Amino acid sequence: MLIFVFLGYSGTMMALETLVNEWVDYLRVEKGASTHTVSSYRRDALRYVRDLQERGIRSLAEVSARGIEDYTMRLASGELTGHAAATASVARAQAAIRGLHKYALTEGFVGVNPAVHLHAPRQGRHLPKALTVDEVGRLLDAAHADDSVIGIRDCALLELLYATGARVSEAVSLCADDFDLDAEVPVVRLFGKGRKERIVPVGSFAVEALGAYRVRARPALAARGRGATAFFLNSRGAPLSRQSAWTAIRRAAQAAQLEDKVSPHTMRHSFATHLLEGGASVREVQELLGHASVSTTQIYTAVTAAALREVFTVSHPRARGTDEIAQR
Repeated sequence: MLIFVFLGYSGTMMALETLVNEWVDYLRVEKGASTHTVSSYRRDALRYVRDLQERGIRSLAEVSARGIEDYTMRLASGELTGHAAATASVARAQAAIRGLHKYALTEGFVGVNPAVHLHAPRQGRHLPKALTVDEVGRLLDAAHADDSVIGIRDCALLELLYATGARVSEAVSLCADDFDLDAEVPVVRLFGKGRKERIVPVGSFAVEALGAYRVRARPALAARGRGATAFFLNSRGAPLSRQSAWTAIRRAAQAAQLEDKVSPHTMRHSFATHLLEGGASVREVQELLGHASVSTTQIYTAVTAAALREVFTVSHPRARGTDEIAQR
């Protein structure tokens, strides 16, 4: 009898984790979710079902809406992990829980979805942090200063990120065939979230850097590997990872003394902000960034508006403090 209970409990544990794996496979194959999204949702969902198991819950059919709310509260407070979770992390975990329960209902594993009314926590609006044009110039100059094979690669990567607004994940996924740098208007084919394709023009500085990498550096890196088709390669000739690309960005930022101002998305944010400051429309920037909704792009207009307000505050006499005005 004891053996039967143990095996039954183990089988249930496996069933919940198997359900998670089936769901993330569905996201990847049927929904076209990115590797990063699938990995994040799988991690959040596994943490959730393992917590259920620890509390003796053996099926999603036993879960209540109150139980899910209690779980997210414990996650947010730090009771689950030992440190309080950021609002964005809680929101993502709730999205994973909603998705898992919806999948279980759709597939007929359960009869009700207790997560259907689960609401994500309200997140503050964080404006993207962009570099100034001069700061981007310093960053790219620092990248150009390294003439090693890796330096030439890093320079090409940074020039591409700023020239196209590509996500780091999109850049490291590129193959040589995705470029048409010899066309009258050089372009690159990017694959965004959900494998949505877009064609983005590439400026002359980036074309030059990419050409130098293709001729002077990539063959040397490729010779160290096993014939990888990825355009950007690491020191072993294998495809460059997102983490290694971020290391390359950070290396240039350190050389330019901009380390505190740079993140993996800084070049993308700077690309969008500088286009809007230069007169591009929100719709045009939306297309170039690959945003599904224009509302996502419109946050960059707040960035440029904030910069204009700062200029106004510093420069306009009517915007200065009353004490300063009184002294005139």
